[in-house]
Amino acid sequence: MNGLWTVFRKEVVENLRDRRAAFNSLLLGPIVFPILIIGLSYLTLSKQEERAEQTLELPVVGAEHAPNLVGFLEQQGVVILDPPEDPEQVVRDQAHPVVLRIPETFPAEWRAGEPAVLEVIADPSRRESNIPMMRVKSMLAGYGQQIGAQRLQLRGVSPALASPILPKDVDLSTPQSRGALAMIFLPYFLMITAFTGGMHLAIDSTAGEKERRSLEPLLLNPAPRWQIMTGKMVATAAFALASLVLTLISFRLALPWMPTGALGFELDLGFGMIGKMLLVVGPVAILAAALLTLLATFAKGFREAQSYMGLVIFIPMIPSLVFMSNPVKPEAWMMTIPMFSQNLLIAEFLRGEAMPLSWLLIASGGTLVIGVLLGVFAASLFNRPKVIFGGS
Repeated sequence: MNGLWTVFRKEVVENLRDRRAAFNSLLLGPIVFPILIIGLSYLTLSKQEERAEQTLELPVVGAEHAPNLVGFLEQQGVVILDPPEDPEQVVRDQAHPVVLRIPETFPAEWRAGEPAVLEVIADPSRRESNIPMMRVKSMLAGYGQQIGAQRLQLRGVSPALASPILPKDVDLSTPQSRGALAMIFLPYFLMITAFTGGMHLAIDSTAGEKERRSLEPLLLNPAPRWQIMTGKMVATAAFALASLVLTLISFRLALPWMPTGALGFELDLGFGMIGKMLLVVGPVAILAAALLTLLATFAKGFREAQSYMGLVIFIPMIPSLVFMSNPVKPEAWMMTIPMFSQNLLIAEFLRGEAMPLSWLLIASGGTLVIGVLLGVFAASLFNRPKVIFGGS
């Protein structure tokens, strides 16, 4: 095994000598990702405060048909604007996010005690329109409930009869579980780090050495070729694991700078939590090292290998995007899916949930087995002259 460790030391030392490559592999993710999360947290907080304090300007068409309603809206702090000639076009052009139209039939329906129609013109597909639209609808609903209660009282009927049930929210979420929602991107960042941490070393130690013609002299050594290849993969996995550790530690150090209290959540990123995450995500780094080395070995040169890596980087993105767009309840069979199971487990860790030990073993062990099998196949490639001299 001396050949394996000799190659391992050689690759690690050479990669560390390249300061730019070492920075991109080890420090870029740990620096950028926490800054990104902190920035998004403060942006979310500032936008929430801005929208809560922002004055709502509402163009009203047909205000003369419901002067009491218009007066109620003004009492709520709404600034009533003159009606536009084409309300629909005004909303399409984003001149105003929402327009209220009161039809001519409103007074007659109101006097008859029938439901009076009001048109809230908005474009819900524009996210910036959702808050103003919901504020207008909430005010209209409040006005409707107030008038409905007054009508019942005038007829000697208790308004409580109109509400046979009274739903009451019982919030079982905790500050820690709400923190899991705020850190929904953390599994995605960790998966990406597991791949990008060793990407440069995987390319340089295989396709790069082919291009520099330094691979053939290395293979002339008496060490078995599988040891040489394994040494390169172990070095790649070591850089990926180091990048993962540094990323988690950087999140731990950046946590006090996040506005957790103002956003109503808390996060537990102690060393125990970091250890559990490494136990789950560590095998992904080994899988990534084997896969990256395998693909880079088939490349004829550095540029071709880089083109492969641009496609490979989508692999850790897919499970994370699926999980974020379609949240699911974790089940035992899901632990057999590499990377998807890691996303589920990290989310549950952040929520403070206790996970069965068998799930952890299946997720980590299954991913590790696949990584080892890919590594064995990659190591066997160095016995093929076509692969070694493919770039000649």
